[in-house]
Amino acid sequence: MDRAARPRSASLGDFQFGAVATETIEDALLYLARRNEQASQQGFYAAPGAHTVVLVAPFELAFPVLAEFVFLLSEQWCLEKSVRYQAVEILERFMVKQAEDICAQATVQLGDSEWTEAPNWRVRKERLCSQFVLRLVSCVQLASKLSFHYKIINNVMALHFLQGLGYPYTKEELLESELDVLKSLDFQINLSTPLEYVEMLLEVLGYNGCVVPATQLHATCLTLLDLVYLLHGPVYESLLRAAVGDATPSQLQGEKFCSVEEDFMLLAAGVIAASAFMQNHACWSQVVGHLHSITGITAASIAEFSYAVLTHGVGASTPGQQPVPPGREAWVPGPLLPLPPPPRQAEATDTSGLMS
Repeated sequence: MDRAARPRSASLGDFQFGAVATETIEDALLYLARRNEQASQQGFYAAPGAHTVVLVAPFELAFPVLAEFVFLLSEQWCLEKSVRYQAVEILERFMVKQAEDICAQATVQLGDSEWTEAPNWRVRKERLCSQFVLRLVSCVQLASKLSFHYKIINNVMALHFLQGLGYPYTKEELLESELDVLKSLDFQINLSTPLEYVEMLLEVLGYNGCVVPATQLHATCLTLLDLVYLLHGPVYESLLRAAVGDATPSQLQGEKFCSVEEDFMLLAAGVIAASAFMQNHACWSQVVGHLHSITGITAASIAEFSYAVLTHGVGASTPGQQPVPPGREAWVPGPLLPLPPPPRQAEATDTSGLMS
């Protein structure tokens, strides 16, 4: 399909803040806070089995590359920013669920604690890898249907892309792939994304009279959010080291830190704080204070996250080159991100403080 026939992506200028009633914003913020608290407490990767870790590990290491693949494909198809994040979240959960299912069926118990590899282990693993690009395209298709049902990626576009890469899939195989993704996730693909939290917090900041305009922060936040996806490993590794106060965290500490990686409210607050520092560093402390009062997350945790984003974003290699937010140097890095993060349910449910 030529470029002229592709769906047009809305520009950043089409996004409007301040068009929703305060009561609606409060209800939506409370809903996101509860949903985020539940996701953080459960932890998507909580206590995976040893075999699952072995199978998922290569995917986790390649996550930034796969996210970039999804981003570039979404850009080629002129999809909205929200679609790319939803596609990555669907793909990530699908791959982990597939790994869990394969491991559950591909191991045979010999005794009380002894396991052996089933004969079909390698076959199932190779099939999962060989169909990965097809599954990735299906995740992008499903995300496009969720976000904008009138601007979906149809089968003709998807097949044209796959065939251009040398994959001779048919329309039936493409439909079966979508169905496999849906069944694997029990048709629960309307997943939360960090973008929802970023835009909600920006909306509240606008109502609270933030000195940096929400529309101005929005564009920078989108760029930094892409950066966090593409540099997921380095950003969260630096946060983990800051949280435990050790350059070499233990495996147990890393497992407990999974709940922090699922905390989209913290991610959104950190990205907004980093954006505010880039836009107007003199007002950075005020923005962090607003974010603290809205989310209940400590100012120190927000600042540490923004520091990690800024540090990896500018590619600084020495302390003298790193952008240090005001006051950050006075904080002790160890307790900034407790493991697991402290409950914020009580603070978030007080609607009188959300918009203040």
